[in-house]
Amino acid sequence: MLQAVDPSKYSAFLVAMFFMAISPGPANLFFIRTGLGGRASRVFAGVVGTNLATFVWFVASALGLQVLMSAFPLAFRIIAILGGAYVGWLGFKTFRSALSLANEGLNETLTEAAPAKGLWVTLREGFMVQMLNPKVLLFFSAVLPPFIDINRPMPAQAAIFAATTIGMDVMSMSAYGLLAVRLSRMLREPRNKQRFDLGAGAILMLIACVILWHGVVELTHA
Repeated sequence: MLQAVDPSKYSAFLVAMFFMAISPGPANLFFIRTGLGGRASRVFAGVVGTNLATFVWFVASALGLQVLMSAFPLAFRIIAILGGAYVGWLGFKTFRSALSLANEGLNETLTEAAPAKGLWVTLREGFMVQMLNPKVLLFFSAVLPPFIDINRPMPAQAAIFAATTIGMDVMSMSAYGLLAVRLSRMLREPRNKQRFDLGAGAILMLIACVILWHGVVELTHA
């Protein structure tokens, strides 16, 4: 591994990636919201979905994503705005649902077919959250490039950085989601869950507003 990547750069990347993995963002809040459903299986389905998206981003990066970003900055600014809009939609759905106390009971009577459907929906949502996650755009456009050594084989470096990133994300996302699963046991009371969902929805919408504001400002100054 140390022959494929610069040891000092890799050490610095580990530190940077650790803080990026644990810092609050759309994906982390997605796992908190998912975990509050009380099912660890859905958390792991979300982990699969988000990291499939991360893998797609790494493949795109290896195929020249940085060159495309430089050549078509407008397209990636639009993607960032779409990501902010999607985060806002998730927050709005959470907030709107929490306005009615009747929606805040945890469903204990799911049919046998429902969990399978729920797992697929959660995997798909996790994939979309990560594909449109502005933090991912920031990571590939600004965070990752300085750690790449142009004098070393790119495929080997990309594989190591991808494995490191996905590994840290799996641990971080699982921790957020499973902690929320445990928290869900304390939120069996619908009124408590309503307060939490209103707060989570509001935070997601606030993050979306910040993302959209920055995206529009960059778009108007392009």
